[in-house]
This record gives sequence, C-alpha cells and structure tokens, in this order.
Amino acid sequence: MIYLVTGGARSGKSAFAESLYGSKMDVVYIATSKVLDREMENRVRLHRKARPDEWRTFEGNYNLHEAIGEEENYLLDCITALTSNIMYDMSKYRDDIDIELQRDIEDRVISEIEDLIKHVKAKNYNLVLVTNELGDSIVPEDHVSRVFRDTQGRINQKIASIADEAYLVCCGIPVKLK
Repeated sequence: MIYLVTGGARSGKSAFAESLYGSKMDVVYIATSKVLDREMENRVRLHRKARPDEWRTFEGNYNLHEAIGEEENYLLDCITALTSNIMYDMSKYRDDIDIELQRDIEDRVISEIEDLIKHVKAKNYNLVLVTNELGDSIVPEDHVSRVFRDTQGRINQKIASIADEAYLVCCGIPVKLK
C-alpha cells in the first residue's frame, strides 16, 4: 500500500503517518531534512525521540530506493523537505528560476519518489509519504518562494494520483481523501 499524508505545518501529519504502522517494528524512516542549524537539530531530535528505537533510519534526498531492505514498512518524512533540498541543489542562489529549471526540479523530485515507489511495490511492501499542503496560505511575496509553492503543489497532485490512500490532517484530525 502507498499512503500519502498531507497537512499544514504542525497539523499532526507526522504523528498520524507514524500511527499508520501501529505497533510494527519493521519500519524504515526515510528522513529528508538537512540539519543546518540548531533549530533543525532540535526538530530532528524531537522526531527521533517520538518514534520507536527499533525503527531504522535512512537519511538522504537522492537514491531513496537504497533505503529498501528486508523491512516491510517505509515512511518518508517529508516530500516538502525533499523538494526544498533538491530545488536548492539545482538552483543554488538564483533569484529567478526559469520554467525549464522548474520542470527539471519537479521531474527530479517525482523521479526520486516514483523510483522509491517502484522498489517498494516490487517487494509488495508498504510506504507512507508525508508532505505539506502549501496552497492554503497567502501568496508568497518573492519569486523563488512562489516557484517552490507551485512546484510542491504539482508534486503533491502527482503523488496523490499514485497513492492508494490519501489523508489530510488538520488540527490533529485525519480526514481520508481517497
């Protein structure tokens, strides 16, 4: 099964995503965040503390299929950080990201996720994908932020179309979309 869990910041989506595996211990947590400052270090520490010690952690943004092992359950948290990291790697400090580069970024993120899904399905394993819903907010003031929001929205649509089930989490309450 492929699950997509979306919601806003601090909506409870990660906790809900983790709860989908109940008491299972054969879980691999695919972490896409990069620890670049003290705040992110604290966030990562809290996330690690919240999940069982038995869960294996795979950290990365590329070749995500390398996380696949003998465990039957996988949780990628989150696609938004994955997109942000790949977007930064491909655009660096540009103030203007043209449409061709936007498509290349989107294609690269989709390719990483589709490759992971392909490997998970080949073994008949389970995968939970966590992403942020960015479209319910104000329109960002700057170009790069708008590109990020729009790119993430298109990626979320694509992944939702592939997922077997999709959930929106709001105020800690999951709502099944599909």
